[in-house]
Amino acid sequence: MDVAVVGVPFDSGVSYRPGARFGPAHVRASSKLLRPYHPALDISPFAAQQVADAGDIAVNPFGIADAMKTVELAARDLASGGTKLLTIGGDHTIALPLLRAVAAEHGPVAVVHFDAHLDTWDTYFGEPITHGTPFRRASEEGLLDPERCLHVGIRGPLYSREDLREDGVLGFQVIHADDYQDATVASVVERMRHRLGDGPVYVSIDIDVLDPAHAPGTGTPEAGGLTSRELLHTLRGLVGLDVVGADIVEVAPAYDHAELTGIAAAHAGYELLSVLARNKEATTDN
Repeated sequence: MDVAVVGVPFDSGVSYRPGARFGPAHVRASSKLLRPYHPALDISPFAAQQVADAGDIAVNPFGIADAMKTVELAARDLASGGTKLLTIGGDHTIALPLLRAVAAEHGPVAVVHFDAHLDTWDTYFGEPITHGTPFRRASEEGLLDPERCLHVGIRGPLYSREDLREDGVLGFQVIHADDYQDATVASVVERMRHRLGDGPVYVSIDIDVLDPAHAPGTGTPEAGGLTSRELLHTLRGLVGLDVVGADIVEVAPAYDHAELTGIAAAHAGYELLSVLARNKEATTDN
């Protein structure tokens, strides 16, 4: 199996609106109109590679530490033999155990993190493992390559100016949502590719990177975000990079309407599968 799509129905790490535990089922349901051929990338992602829906990882909703252990062990098991995971959350806490599993296989990885928020805070309400802290913990644990990590789509108020300084110390550069206003998507992609460089890349997409007009169904919406078209075009820019895994998180269907958020997330997943297929095709040709 080349790629396993797996859900993690977990949202015990949220700090505001709950409901992302229902995200995997919602994104699957919202994928029903996806078709087998991707014209922009000239690839049929399900013909060029073997993709399987591996179902959901059953996690403990009452214990974050226990849930993280379960996700990591399941991810390691699913990825054995070279299978890449596209994980559907669930809240962003799950990025930490997924990165633990990826780093165990590939060593420290570059992370390109699409989000309105940094998710590198130290604690929330005194808790060190939440949906706002996974990339600080990952950096502290040596799971990340500090020369190659990048946030994309950051916007909105912070707790203090120290948030960005501390984020830089952890190894992240930032492409702000406002950069899409002042530059072309192509120039943003060029910056992204330059930062990620060579070596393994993990892609983490919080659906709130999109403006609430495009993705209302999420727990911590922020005005001024990317359009769905900007996100999809940016994801296509990952072709040729060594993408070793990805997640799409924070889809909370209780706040969605007309499947706007679910459809956006499903299309983001389709872009990632198409990128993986193109990369596999290029490797096979060589």
